[in-house]
Amino acid sequence: MDRSPQKGAGSIIRPQPPISLHKDIHSPAFDPAEDLPEWVRTTFLDPASPLHNEEHAHLVHASIGFLWTVVENSRKGRRIIGQCEEGKPQGAMGKWARARAEMQIKQWFGHVPDFIITLDAEYCRECGDAEFMALVEHELYHAAQDVDAFGAPKFSKSTGRPVFVIRGHDVEEFVGVVRRYGADAAGVRAMVDAANRPPEISRASIGHACGTCKLRVA
Repeated sequence: MDRSPQKGAGSIIRPQPPISLHKDIHSPAFDPAEDLPEWVRTTFLDPASPLHNEEHAHLVHASIGFLWTVVENSRKGRRIIGQCEEGKPQGAMGKWARARAEMQIKQWFGHVPDFIITLDAEYCRECGDAEFMALVEHELYHAAQDVDAFGAPKFSKSTGRPVFVIRGHDVEEFVGVVRRYGADAAGVRAMVDAANRPPEISRASIGHACGTCKLRVA
């Protein structure tokens, strides 16, 4: 089955950041991507979609707000083009600071969503369809449902809704994105190439070098 995005009548229309973000110097640095939640729901969460991903099934019950931004961001010298966060302001804040942050979020979305995903508008304007969808799904993989001590999905006792958390980078996330879009679109070509090459250090060498390693060395 061809799972590539299609264009034309009745097709999946990829959202684009507003031109004003790039050309209007008076435009705000962040702009709600109002069409992205429905696009994500139609593209990835709807079982009838050719691009449906059952690994995001828990997000059918989640509220996700999306933001475009022209604010450049980097970490350890690497450009950041997307970020998923919990909707409620996180970290140590005073009451006024938290109230201000929540007011801003409500001005953007009308409520405080479960998650906020911020996307680099410049990158999204220039990248291809596969790269864009890989980026969005990469961030969706961070939007997880919490589990209990037995690994079962956790639900709120008071509301019955899923308890959502941010999941860090893990193998499952990378496998999911690479499986659907390939190593290049997922931005992990170097990692995949390294994995396909013979190891520079054998398992036996690692076992002998690490005192806590429990590898069975032949």
